[in-house]
Amino acid sequence: MKSILLHIDHDTAMTARLQVALDIARATNGHITCLQAVSYEVFAPGDFYGSAIAAAMPIIKENAEKLRAQIEADLENEGVPWDWRFVYGIAPQRLLEASPLADVVIVGPAEAGSDGRGPSALVGDVVLKAPVPVLVVPESAPSLDVGAPMLVAWNGSAEAAHALRAAVPLLACACKVTLASIAEPSDKARNDFPSTDGAHYLARHGIDCEIVEIPRGEASIADTLFSAAQMRECGLMVMGAYGHSRLAEMLLGGVTRKMLSAPQMPILLAH
Repeated sequence: MKSILLHIDHDTAMTARLQVALDIARATNGHITCLQAVSYEVFAPGDFYGSAIAAAMPIIKENAEKLRAQIEADLENEGVPWDWRFVYGIAPQRLLEASPLADVVIVGPAEAGSDGRGPSALVGDVVLKAPVPVLVVPESAPSLDVGAPMLVAWNGSAEAAHALRAAVPLLACACKVTLASIAEPSDKARNDFPSTDGAHYLARHGIDCEIVEIPRGEASIADTLFSAAQMRECGLMVMGAYGHSRLAEMLLGGVTRKMLSAPQMPILLAH
């Protein structure tokens, strides 16, 4: 992952994902592109003549410049190559426009100014539309130890296979990789790609992995996967993203949405 696209904003997870971007850049000798998008679309009921927008934009731009100065000052001391892109427009669209020449897009689970209950519309848009994997970093993950164990959520789907393939540069750094599937006796199992196929694929890249099948129990799939990852002291989870609705905040399928509503660790997703 040599080309890292980092979303810059005022949300509470900004510091965490900046550090994670630095951790990945150091591990892969990568380059960080900081993308900061400022939108003119300020909503004000009854503002037919745009006076509220005109009044708000100088403040929005000033705050954006302060954030840029702060982050640039931090980056100057990190010894990692980086560049800055300041653009006007809606952040999800600008991230998608820049993503074709990135190896990974790093975002937070909730947008600035939101109540923190995710997943955000930005995450839904970028995860399901970007041609590259998206790393969602919560505020509670102040760094990423790329040498720590990593867990791949596996259900035999094409999405899971795509996520596995996209994660290879990071999985290659891990001291241990686990392919975990949830056993659901009442449901018809997905057999598009058995877990052994995933293990064989990783082996061809020189990555050994352990295959485990976890009983579903009474907990949700999301909670079961988080518990499995925490028991193994994993620093990262990899999973396929599912969904199809046009509404951005409803784009994600049930399990994906649950995982991103309160992520307990960085999650690398691919659709």
